Amino acid sequence: MGSAPIDAVLTDMDGVLVHESEALPGAADFIARLQERDMNYMVLTNNSIYTPRDLSARLGRSGIAIPEERIWTSALATARFLDVQRPGGTAFVLGEAGLTTALHEIGYVMVEEDPDYVVLGETRNYSFNGITTAIQLIHDGARFIATNPDATGPSPTGPLPATGSVAALITKATGQEPYFVGKPNSLMMRYALNAIDAHSETTVMIGDRMDTDIKAGLEAGLRTVLVLSGSTAPDEISTFPYTASVVLDGIGDVDLAALAEPAENPTGSEDGDSRQAPDQTRLAKPAGSES
Repeated sequence: MGSAPIDAVLTDMDGVLVHESEALPGAADFIARLQERDMNYMVLTNNSIYTPRDLSARLGRSGIAIPEERIWTSALATARFLDVQRPGGTAFVLGEAGLTTALHEIGYVMVEEDPDYVVLGETRNYSFNGITTAIQLIHDGARFIATNPDATGPSPTGPLPATGSVAALITKATGQEPYFVGKPNSLMMRYALNAIDAHSETTVMIGDRMDTDIKAGLEAGLRTVLVLSGSTAPDEISTFPYTASVVLDGIGDVDLAALAEPAENPTGSEDGDSRQAPDQTRLAKPAGSES
């Protein structure tokens, strides 16, 4: 059975477009080709430290031109979630400007006493006092929200503890599990789709992590492309109980012309059996192609 052509792209940032502050091969060209084709797209990141404006500037310095309105962060998704759940609420926040700015923009007030929510985001400066306050507020009844479940983040010297690790510490102390808004929660994908007025049936998710990007895309009903330029090694793919629609070496191998064509069989099998391996060549950019 045929499937509608892709007319929108969601793509992860770290491990797909950039590694640390360096652009990955083909990333700048891929974004340029999206813009030349006037193709709808959004860049997603679970990193809540920076605002979209900050990230746009950082990407620009690496040679990738992306306007801030085309960047969707877990901080923005968290703010959207809280605005839907409890408009005009209050929060005690552990995080950086990306998170606090997003919450201020939806009308939230940052407090240290009797908040509606404790909101945990990414920061390079988690303080013992801040974590202690969060634990006490959750113990007193504040609801626990976290921007993303990533246990570690990258750095030039190796992995750093990230939101998921600190959330686990707070959970151990309080007995309360947070609600994670970022990937792999499909809510983040839905909010991003709404932001660009795109539909899951005609959108593809490109990512480097099976446990966040591909899982989130799958659960949101998107076709998915795993690139091997980031966190997932080829021999790790088969350890997951699900698969990506396509596996490619990097973002530069994605063929936009093929995306715009109807997919005859997204699962890769004659009878639609999703257990069969997908055709991983169809969306690959042919050698020497400029499409």
